[in-house]
Amino acid sequence: MSSDFYSARIEQVQAQIIAFEDALTAFAANGAVQSYTIDTGQTTQTVTRSNLSQLRNTVTSLYNQLATLEARVNGCGTVQARPGW
Repeated sequence: MSSDFYSARIEQVQAQIIAFEDALTAFAANGAVQSYTIDTGQTTQTVTRSNLSQLRNTVTSLYNQLATLEARVNGCGTVQARPGW
């Protein structure tokens, strides 16, 4: 795949990370906030305080996805397999 594809995906994942982290920040900064609407540019999702652990898991997953995409762009992560005999 071309680096343009990966660059576009990296930008999308970064936008999603920012949106989800903004939601976490809103919940942390203001105890009165009970729900927050996340707009990633692709979807709109409303989350509540009860979704905090799911939000944190999503952010962690997005960071992992970002690291994988960046590794592919930078040429890292190549695996060479050889028979064991």
